[in-house]
Amino acid sequence: MRISIVDHPLAQARLTIMRDERSDNSTFRAAASDLGTMLIYEASRDLPLDHFNTQTPVAVAEGARLKNPPIIVPVIRAGLSMVEPALSMIPDAQVGFIGLARDEDTHEPVPYLEALPDDLTGQPVFVVDPMLATGGSLLHAIRLLHGRGATDITAVCMVSAQPGVDALANSGLPVKLVTTAIDPGLDDNAYIVPGLGDAGDRMYGPRNIEF
Repeated sequence: MRISIVDHPLAQARLTIMRDERSDNSTFRAAASDLGTMLIYEASRDLPLDHFNTQTPVAVAEGARLKNPPIIVPVIRAGLSMVEPALSMIPDAQVGFIGLARDEDTHEPVPYLEALPDDLTGQPVFVVDPMLATGGSLLHAIRLLHGRGATDITAVCMVSAQPGVDALANSGLPVKLVTTAIDPGLDDNAYIVPGLGDAGDRMYGPRNIEF
């Protein structure tokens, strides 16, 4: 599995704000929006282009546009925070949705929503989720996408834990990973250590819906 770690100084500065327990919801969301934009920029590095001539005020220059814009698939709920940054960079991208809750006893994903095209053959897909912890939720999402024909899948995560990275790498699924940091482990509640806490709660407030 190809892994790209975005260690740009501005990305690391935004990640530090997100890690800081003193950051309130609005501060956390602002940093996450900036960092999401940077990660989508990096994830798009190898997307193929169409080239064409474009007229400038002075002469003709070679222009470029994405040949096949990716579909952006957030893992709800925390992944929703990465949709707007993705669309700001790729405004002609489509958006699908996968809703997964976490069973607090088993730490396993509980699916509750799926809104995706029936056929993803030949379609680049960016799965966006701020946290890659155990890998359970992301693997569930990637299996759904692969089952619909996707073979060009990029997981875009702000913070990853080594166990989750290993789970993706050993899955045999066609996935690349773009992340800002790989933290060493998980605590007894399957939260990333040192991590940044519960990304969804820190963006939107505590959950009040049980699944």
